[in-house]
Amino acid sequence: MAKDWQDYELIDTGGGEKLERWGDVVLRRPDPQIIWPLHAETAAWKNADGHYHRSSSGGGHWTFRRSLPERWNISYGPLKFHIKPTNFKHTGLFPEQAFNWSWIMDKIRGAGRQVRVLNLFAYTGGATAASAAAGAEVCHVDAAKGMVQWAKENAQLSGLGEAPIRYITDDVFKFVEREIRRGRQYEAIIMDPPSYGRGPNGEVWKLEENLYPFLESCASILSDRPLFVLVNSYTAGLSPTVLHNLLHMAIRRKRGGSLNCGEIGLPITSSGLVLPCGIFGRWENDD
Repeated sequence: MAKDWQDYELIDTGGGEKLERWGDVVLRRPDPQIIWPLHAETAAWKNADGHYHRSSSGGGHWTFRRSLPERWNISYGPLKFHIKPTNFKHTGLFPEQAFNWSWIMDKIRGAGRQVRVLNLFAYTGGATAASAAAGAEVCHVDAAKGMVQWAKENAQLSGLGEAPIRYITDDVFKFVEREIRRGRQYEAIIMDPPSYGRGPNGEVWKLEENLYPFLESCASILSDRPLFVLVNSYTAGLSPTVLHNLLHMAIRRKRGGSLNCGEIGLPITSSGLVLPCGIFGRWENDD
């Protein structure tokens, strides 16, 4: 559970929505996991600075009670991020991933050697910044040019503008295939694959069909002294046990090591409950 935030807070949940504080900005957004009722629509809910309204025909739009900056910054330890409400309800950051960022930094700092990290489906670079802040050399890969630029800006904001980070705008599958041919290897691989997607030439990605062979491809570019593989998933219906089995078959069966898989969540201030926010799977080398 991501519980060490100062600049982010999940204030309340209910009725299919969540009320969150991002720095000094309060946003109200839908969340499909929240199928319990709202206890009371308090003034905090009614006075949220921004409210994303989902459309019955798909998509949605924001309304704002006050003029907000185009973007603002929040911090998590040494890491800093630009926050910006997007047309798809997101803000450019998944705060529950702080649970993984802390683990990534601990693993890299504890390695006692140079670590090369490959971050795939890397989005706005939370894991990239965490890896670089811990001293790793990072290759950041995402197919969306705008997200790669956002990741660069987050790294600069965190004082990592001169860190050894390669930013690649490319289809991650083709990139991994080229890395295999080039013989390039990494000590750590991080990925956050989508449930469904299309490549630039119409290639179709379905997680249920493609994740295992992709994990096998990634396993072949792990170095002789790998450190870890971390997989995140927001795919509905995919259990931590399934992720455990995939990682076991693709990596641990050949490399040994240990596995830890489970749910990620955020604590809800008003109720003390936890909002589930996807699953994670971690393979670690025991050597």
